[in-house]
Amino acid sequence: MDVTIASFEQEVLQASAQVPVLVDFWAPWCGPCRALSPILEKLEREYAGRFKLAKINSDENQELAEAFGVRSIPDVMAFRDAKPVAHFLGALPESQVRAFIERLLPSASEIERAKGGEAALRKALELDPRNDLARLDLAELLIAERRAEEAEALLAEVQADASLDARREALAAAAGFARHGGAASESELKARLAAAPDDPEAHYGLAQRHAAAKRYREAMEELLAIVRKDKEWRGGEARKQLLNLFTLAADQPDLVSEYRRKLSTALY
Repeated sequence: MDVTIASFEQEVLQASAQVPVLVDFWAPWCGPCRALSPILEKLEREYAGRFKLAKINSDENQELAEAFGVRSIPDVMAFRDAKPVAHFLGALPESQVRAFIERLLPSASEIERAKGGEAALRKALELDPRNDLARLDLAELLIAERRAEEAEALLAEVQADASLDARREALAAAAGFARHGGAASESELKARLAAAPDDPEAHYGLAQRHAAAKRYREAMEELLAIVRKDKEWRGGEARKQLLNLFTLAADQPDLVSEYRRKLSTALY
Protein backbone atom coordinates (compact mmCIF):
# COMPACT_ATOMS: atom_id res chain seq x y z
CA MET A 1 0.00 0.00 0.00
CA ASP A 2 1.32 3.42 -0.97
CA VAL A 3 1.02 5.81 1.97
CA THR A 4 1.26 9.60 2.02
CA ILE A 5 1.28 12.14 4.80
CA ALA A 6 -2.51 12.39 4.42
CA SER A 7 -3.08 8.66 5.00
CA PHE A 8 -0.21 7.97 7.42
CA GLU A 9 -2.31 8.39 10.58
CA GLN A 10 -4.92 5.84 9.52
CA GLU A 11 -2.88 3.38 7.50
CA VAL A 12 0.17 3.23 9.78
CA LEU A 13 -0.43 4.58 13.28
CA GLN A 14 -4.01 3.37 13.75
CA ALA A 15 -3.43 0.13 11.87
CA SER A 16 -0.41 -0.72 14.03
CA ALA A 17 -2.72 -1.19 17.01
CA GLN A 18 -3.98 -4.35 15.29
CA VAL A 19 -0.89 -5.80 13.57
CA PRO A 20 2.72 -4.66 13.12
CA VAL A 21 3.11 -2.26 10.19
CA LEU A 22 6.34 -2.23 8.17
CA VAL A 23 6.96 1.15 6.54
CA ASP A 24 9.32 1.03 3.57
CA PHE A 25 10.83 4.45 2.86
CA TRP A 26 12.01 4.28 -0.77
CA ALA A 27 12.45 6.36 -3.95
CA PRO A 28 12.15 5.48 -7.64
CA TRP A 29 15.83 6.24 -8.35
CA CYS A 30 17.10 3.97 -5.53
CA GLY A 31 18.56 0.67 -6.81
CA PRO A 32 18.67 -1.12 -3.43
CA CYS A 33 15.01 -0.10 -2.91
CA ARG A 34 14.07 -1.91 -6.12
CA ALA A 35 15.94 -4.99 -4.89
CA LEU A 36 14.27 -4.97 -1.46
CA SER A 37 10.71 -4.22 -2.57
CA PRO A 38 9.92 -7.65 -4.12
CA ILE A 39 11.18 -9.38 -0.96
CA LEU A 40 8.92 -7.29 1.28
CA GLU A 41 5.93 -7.81 -1.01
CA LYS A 42 6.53 -11.57 -1.20
CA LEU A 43 6.70 -11.86 2.59
CA GLU A 44 3.57 -9.75 3.01
CA ARG A 45 1.68 -12.22 0.82
CA GLU A 46 3.22 -15.20 2.60
CA TYR A 47 2.35 -13.95 6.09
CA ALA A 48 -1.22 -13.34 4.94
CA GLY A 49 -2.23 -10.43 7.13
CA ARG A 50 0.01 -11.04 10.16
CA PHE A 51 1.77 -7.78 9.30
CA LYS A 52 0.99 -4.89 6.97
CA LEU A 53 3.35 -3.32 4.45
CA ALA A 54 3.19 0.41 3.76
CA LYS A 55 5.41 2.07 1.16
CA ILE A 56 6.34 5.74 1.40
CA ASN A 57 8.02 7.56 -1.46
CA SER A 58 10.50 9.67 0.51
CA ASP A 59 10.91 12.16 -2.36
CA GLU A 60 7.20 12.92 -2.41
CA ASN A 61 6.78 12.79 1.38
CA GLN A 62 9.89 14.55 2.65
CA GLU A 63 8.08 15.83 5.73
CA LEU A 64 7.43 12.26 6.90
CA ALA A 65 10.98 11.19 6.08
CA GLU A 66 12.37 14.08 8.10
CA ALA A 67 9.99 13.42 11.00
CA PHE A 68 11.36 9.89 11.38
CA GLY A 69 14.99 10.77 10.75
CA VAL A 70 15.32 8.99 7.42
CA ARG A 71 18.77 9.78 6.07
CA SER A 72 19.44 6.79 3.84
CA ILE A 73 17.11 4.50 1.88
CA PRO A 74 15.78 1.94 1.83
CA ASP A 75 14.89 2.42 5.49
CA VAL A 76 12.28 -0.02 6.80
CA MET A 77 10.61 0.94 10.09
CA ALA A 78 8.31 -1.28 12.11
CA PHE A 79 5.40 0.29 14.02
CA ARG A 80 3.43 -1.26 16.87
CA ASP A 81 0.80 0.59 18.88
CA ALA A 82 1.47 3.79 16.91
CA LYS A 83 5.19 3.82 17.77
CA PRO A 84 8.31 2.91 15.78
CA VAL A 85 9.82 -0.09 17.53
CA ALA A 86 12.57 -1.30 15.17
CA HIS A 87 14.11 -0.61 11.78
CA PHE A 88 16.77 -1.74 9.33
CA LEU A 89 18.70 -0.03 6.54
CA GLY A 90 19.62 -1.33 3.14
CA ALA A 91 18.57 -4.21 0.91
CA LEU A 92 18.92 -7.15 3.30
CA PRO A 93 18.60 -10.71 1.99
CA GLU A 94 15.25 -12.45 2.42
CA SER A 95 16.42 -14.57 5.36
CA GLN A 96 17.36 -11.48 7.38
CA VAL A 97 14.15 -9.65 6.48
CA ARG A 98 12.15 -12.72 7.52
CA ALA A 99 14.02 -12.86 10.86
CA PHE A 100 13.28 -9.15 11.39
CA ILE A 101 9.57 -9.77 10.81
CA GLU A 102 9.48 -12.82 13.07
CA ARG A 103 10.81 -10.76 15.97
CA LEU A 104 7.90 -8.34 15.57
CA LEU A 105 5.08 -10.85 15.40
CA PRO A 106 3.24 -11.97 18.52
CA SER A 107 4.18 -15.41 19.78
CA ALA A 108 1.67 -18.26 19.99
CA SER A 109 1.40 -17.50 23.70
CA GLU A 110 0.64 -13.82 23.05
CA ILE A 111 -2.02 -14.78 20.50
CA GLU A 112 -3.75 -16.96 23.08
CA ARG A 113 -3.51 -14.18 25.67
CA ALA A 114 -5.20 -11.77 23.28
CA LYS A 115 -8.22 -14.08 23.07
CA GLY A 116 -8.93 -13.66 26.78
CA GLY A 117 -10.95 -16.10 28.83
CA GLU A 118 -9.65 -18.63 31.32
CA ALA A 119 -8.99 -21.46 28.84
CA ALA A 120 -7.01 -19.23 26.45
CA LEU A 121 -4.99 -17.66 29.27
CA ARG A 122 -4.10 -21.07 30.69
CA LYS A 123 -3.10 -22.17 27.17
CA ALA A 124 -0.91 -19.05 26.88
CA LEU A 125 0.90 -20.08 30.07
CA GLU A 126 1.32 -23.64 28.82
CA LEU A 127 2.92 -22.31 25.64
CA ASP A 128 5.14 -19.86 27.53
CA PRO A 129 5.38 -20.18 31.33
CA ARG A 130 7.28 -16.86 31.34
CA ASN A 131 4.27 -14.91 30.02
CA ASP A 132 3.57 -12.93 33.18
CA LEU A 133 1.11 -10.64 31.40
CA ALA A 134 -1.09 -13.68 30.78
CA ARG A 135 -0.58 -14.70 34.42
CA LEU A 136 -1.76 -11.27 35.60
CA ASP A 137 -4.74 -11.36 33.24
CA LEU A 138 -5.73 -14.78 34.56
CA ALA A 139 -5.35 -13.65 38.16
CA GLU A 140 -7.61 -10.66 37.46
CA LEU A 141 -10.23 -12.96 35.90
CA LEU A 142 -10.12 -15.31 38.91
CA ILE A 143 -10.49 -12.40 41.33
CA ALA A 144 -13.60 -11.26 39.46
CA GLU A 145 -14.98 -14.78 39.99
CA ARG A 146 -14.14 -14.62 43.72
CA ARG A 147 -11.47 -17.34 43.35
CA ALA A 148 -9.03 -15.30 45.40
CA GLU A 149 -6.76 -18.11 46.63
CA GLU A 150 -6.13 -19.34 43.08
CA ALA A 151 -5.36 -15.78 42.01
CA GLU A 152 -2.93 -15.27 44.90
CA ALA A 153 -1.06 -18.45 43.94
CA LEU A 154 -0.65 -17.12 40.40
CA LEU A 155 0.46 -13.70 41.58
CA ALA A 156 3.14 -15.31 43.74
CA GLU A 157 4.66 -16.74 40.53
CA VAL A 158 4.99 -13.35 38.79
CA GLN A 159 8.63 -12.35 38.47
CA ALA A 160 9.83 -9.00 39.78
CA ASP A 161 9.60 -6.48 36.94
CA ALA A 162 9.27 -2.73 37.34
CA SER A 163 6.75 -2.59 34.49
CA LEU A 164 4.49 -5.17 36.17
CA ASP A 165 4.99 -4.51 39.89
CA ALA A 166 2.21 -1.92 40.33
CA ARG A 167 -0.38 -4.13 38.66
CA ARG A 168 0.74 -7.22 40.57
CA GLU A 169 0.52 -5.40 43.90
CA ALA A 170 -2.89 -3.95 43.01
CA LEU A 171 -4.22 -7.38 42.05
CA ALA A 172 -2.81 -8.88 45.25
CA ALA A 173 -4.76 -6.22 47.14
CA ALA A 174 -7.88 -7.01 45.08
CA ALA A 175 -7.50 -10.70 45.93
CA GLY A 176 -7.26 -9.75 49.58
CA PHE A 177 -10.39 -7.64 49.30
CA ALA A 178 -12.24 -10.52 47.66
CA ARG A 179 -11.05 -12.98 50.31
CA HIS A 180 -11.68 -10.81 53.38
CA GLY A 181 -14.57 -8.65 52.20
CA GLY A 182 -17.12 -10.89 53.84
CA ALA A 183 -15.61 -10.96 57.33
CA ALA A 184 -18.43 -8.72 58.61
CA SER A 185 -21.64 -7.70 56.89
CA GLU A 186 -22.05 -4.25 55.47
CA SER A 187 -24.91 -3.51 57.87
CA GLU A 188 -22.78 -4.56 60.85
CA LEU A 189 -19.92 -2.32 59.77
CA LYS A 190 -22.22 0.64 59.19
CA ALA A 191 -23.75 0.10 62.63
CA ARG A 192 -20.27 0.19 64.15
CA LEU A 193 -19.54 3.46 62.37
CA ALA A 194 -22.83 4.94 63.54
CA ALA A 195 -21.72 4.23 67.09
CA ALA A 196 -18.08 5.22 66.56
CA PRO A 197 -17.60 7.30 63.36
CA ASP A 198 -13.81 7.27 63.63
CA ASP A 199 -13.45 3.47 63.94
CA PRO A 200 -10.68 2.71 61.40
CA GLU A 201 -11.31 -1.04 61.44
CA ALA A 202 -14.93 -0.50 60.44
CA HIS A 203 -13.90 1.94 57.69
CA TYR A 204 -11.35 -0.57 56.46
CA GLY A 205 -13.85 -3.43 56.52
CA LEU A 206 -16.30 -1.39 54.44
CA ALA A 207 -13.51 -0.45 52.03
CA GLN A 208 -12.76 -4.16 51.55
CA ARG A 209 -16.39 -4.96 50.84
CA HIS A 210 -16.77 -2.08 48.39
CA ALA A 211 -13.50 -2.90 46.62
CA ALA A 212 -14.43 -6.57 46.31
CA ALA A 213 -17.62 -5.45 44.53
CA LYS A 214 -15.64 -2.94 42.42
CA ARG A 215 -17.43 -0.03 44.07
CA TYR A 216 -14.19 1.87 43.95
CA ARG A 217 -15.49 5.34 44.81
CA GLU A 218 -17.05 4.07 48.04
CA ALA A 219 -13.92 2.07 48.87
CA MET A 220 -11.68 5.09 48.31
CA GLU A 221 -13.89 7.25 50.50
CA GLU A 222 -13.64 4.79 53.40
CA LEU A 223 -9.87 4.55 53.12
CA LEU A 224 -9.57 8.32 52.83
CA ALA A 225 -11.53 8.68 56.08
CA ILE A 226 -8.82 6.62 57.79
CA VAL A 227 -5.97 8.67 56.29
CA ARG A 228 -7.61 11.92 57.38
CA LYS A 229 -7.68 10.72 60.99
CA ASP A 230 -4.42 8.79 61.11
CA LYS A 231 -1.98 8.89 58.21
CA GLU A 232 0.14 6.10 59.69
CA TRP A 233 -2.63 3.70 60.68
CA ARG A 234 -1.23 0.18 60.42
CA GLY A 235 2.00 1.59 59.03
CA GLY A 236 0.24 3.52 56.27
CA GLU A 237 -1.98 0.61 55.19
CA ALA A 238 -4.94 2.80 54.19
CA ARG A 239 -2.71 4.99 52.04
CA LYS A 240 -1.12 1.93 50.42
CA GLN A 241 -4.50 0.41 49.59
CA LEU A 242 -5.70 3.69 48.10
CA LEU A 243 -2.74 3.58 45.72
CA ASN A 244 -3.67 0.02 44.80
CA LEU A 245 -7.23 1.13 44.09
CA PHE A 246 -5.92 3.86 41.80
CA THR A 247 -4.30 1.11 39.70
CA LEU A 248 -7.38 -1.11 39.78
CA ALA A 249 -9.61 1.80 38.73
CA ALA A 250 -7.30 2.96 35.94
CA ASP A 251 -10.19 2.77 33.47
CA GLN A 252 -11.93 5.52 35.49
CA PRO A 253 -9.34 8.32 35.14
CA ASP A 254 -11.63 11.08 36.46
CA LEU A 255 -12.31 9.12 39.63
CA VAL A 256 -8.63 8.36 40.15
CA SER A 257 -7.65 11.98 39.55
CA GLU A 258 -10.28 13.18 42.04
CA TYR A 259 -9.10 10.89 44.81
CA ARG A 260 -5.42 11.49 44.11
CA ARG A 261 -6.11 15.14 44.83
CA LYS A 262 -8.06 14.29 47.96
CA LEU A 263 -5.28 11.99 49.18
CA SER A 264 -2.67 14.68 48.54
CA THR A 265 -4.73 17.19 50.54
CA ALA A 266 -5.15 14.72 53.40
CA LEU A 267 -1.44 13.97 53.52
CA TYR A 268 -0.06 17.47 53.15
